[in-house]
Amino acid sequence: MTLDPALEPPVSRWPLHAALPPFRAPSRRTRTSVTDDAITRIRHMILTGELAPGDKLPPESDLAAELGLSRTSLREAVRALTLLGVIDTRQGDASYITNLGPELLLNALGLAMDLQREDTMADLVGVRRILEPSATAMAASRITGPELDHLRTLIRPELSEEQAREAVELDWEFHHAIARASGNELLVALLDGLTAPTMRMRTWRGLSVPGIIERTVAEHEAIVGALEDGDVELARATATVHVAGVEAWVRALPPGWSTQAAAEVSIQTTRFHRGEGAR
Repeated sequence: MTLDPALEPPVSRWPLHAALPPFRAPSRRTRTSVTDDAITRIRHMILTGELAPGDKLPPESDLAAELGLSRTSLREAVRALTLLGVIDTRQGDASYITNLGPELLLNALGLAMDLQREDTMADLVGVRRILEPSATAMAASRITGPELDHLRTLIRPELSEEQAREAVELDWEFHHAIARASGNELLVALLDGLTAPTMRMRTWRGLSVPGIIERTVAEHEAIVGALEDGDVELARATATVHVAGVEAWVRALPPGWSTQAAAEVSIQTTRFHRGEGAR
């Protein structure tokens, strides 16, 4: 069957890898938008396989000409992608595509998560409540003896409220180790990104809520017990209870709590760095 030529798609004059349209600069374009174009074109080369993990980028002049960009725009794009961990620029050598591993997700989430306001913090913990139990359940069927031994070293019942910062750092390492034991590196990156912005809030919780460190220790011991037994559903349940307690607490906080938290945690952090928190 012969199609009406008017209905047939035009034959592209561009190479297969150049599915993006050629760069044509409008009469007025901001420097930012031109850099965005450069990032989009490099990203397209990665998505199509023209640039693979570990590949060396072509010489700057060649790549700029191929993409239809100025060398200045290309440099800014490479700089931005380097900050995100997509490109590794080696001084005195060249630029390479990184392994494009799950840590890229953490790099991308990092700044956005750090800038979350207090009115979104409860929702952030709520997302963690969804993911953390799944990671713990996955770990229950995979965790090894040495990994369990490491988790036990992170449970420190002797810590006091004055050592809340140290307790929270141990708590972060505890949950990070469980996520690693799940075997899902993307899940590890997601949980790390969600947990980091709550460190100050949880330090304040340790300072302001009597008995919370003891409660956390007991909940951690319950989680380790479920993991040791290889009980997937019990591991899921104990992790859910643990994170749900943090979520319920933060949802009950009055407006403006973050200002008070920042002040008190700053004082405690100063003492921690002086070594006073270990007294």
